[in-house]
Amino acid sequence: MPSIVVNIIWMVAFFAIIILFNQRMQIWSYQRNVEKATARLQFLADKSREDALNSIKQFAQENVDIRSQVTGFLDFFLIEPVDRDPFGVLGRLEHILDNRRDRFKAFVSQIAPKAGKTDAANTEDILEAAMALNLIFKVVRHYLLLGKKTKSLMIFVQLDMQLPMIMKMAEAYFSAQKTFSAGKPIGDGLGALVASKLMLGQPKKQIAEEVVYAELDLSNRKVVVLKAEGPGGVVGKPGEAVKQLVENLGGKVARIFMIDAAAKLEGEKTGEVVEGIGAAIGDPGPEKFKIEDVATKYKIPVDAIICKMDLEEALTTIRKEVVEASDVIVERIKKAILERTKEGDVVIVAGIGNTIGVGQ
Repeated sequence: MPSIVVNIIWMVAFFAIIILFNQRMQIWSYQRNVEKATARLQFLADKSREDALNSIKQFAQENVDIRSQVTGFLDFFLIEPVDRDPFGVLGRLEHILDNRRDRFKAFVSQIAPKAGKTDAANTEDILEAAMALNLIFKVVRHYLLLGKKTKSLMIFVQLDMQLPMIMKMAEAYFSAQKTFSAGKPIGDGLGALVASKLMLGQPKKQIAEEVVYAELDLSNRKVVVLKAEGPGGVVGKPGEAVKQLVENLGGKVARIFMIDAAAKLEGEKTGEVVEGIGAAIGDPGPEKFKIEDVATKYKIPVDAIICKMDLEEALTTIRKEVVEASDVIVERIKKAILERTKEGDVVIVAGIGNTIGVGQ
């Protein structure tokens, strides 16, 4: 009889403990996961900043400490224009993006005056990666501290659920910085690589900011190919380039082909080539709008050819599968031009993407 009473008392005590401390135990468990991730993010952010400083020092003036300048610049931010009144919002966004790009160039010129055009462009990409890691770390740390302060289980649960994707993104940016420092081509440069292969050996001319083009003949079709200038890490303003080319030709363009890298879904193969319709460009809005606007104005069909890859593959050294896909795309474009246009037509081919490591 006493043993039964003892067992009942233990059971009641056990369930009481579960009821009273269950949420606290859950908070502790989720909090540990977030704390480990935050520590890893802090390491990546700090290491990224140091790597950026080491890359920039070779172009800096002697006996000039750039650490405080770079550290402060990593918190540089952009405020998007108000969109409650959408009229003219893309023009205002482009103005702000241009201001941001000018500030970046001015800052790099200030801290790395010995850098040439290519090295300066690559330095901008290095800073972009360091800024992304710095922001990711600070946001995750914010919610960690907020969860601790409020003892909110839901904050920790939601953050813990998103950690796998957050960490994957952070690791991708960290790996990307090493590639930018080495000046190697990246997966996102797929479009630029295809354009470079098409315009190989042809004279190039500048058409828009950091964008060049070349003309070639393909079975009596005039093909105008454009890409970011390179080999520095720039993307230029391809939308402005396409717009200017179409306007210069009086709208007499039979077709526009756009080539770009695209995010793949889980289960899809890296380097898979897919065709579609529309302006294939990962742009906040202004450049894509210019292409769609001019194409609509002159009723020009826009074809898209993309190559699948994940974020890490897009930001790090270009993979063998992507290089092989570039050859496939070159042949597809040539075939599509012959099948969808006629002799005497003018065709524009736009290779979209960061052209780091890809020459003209």
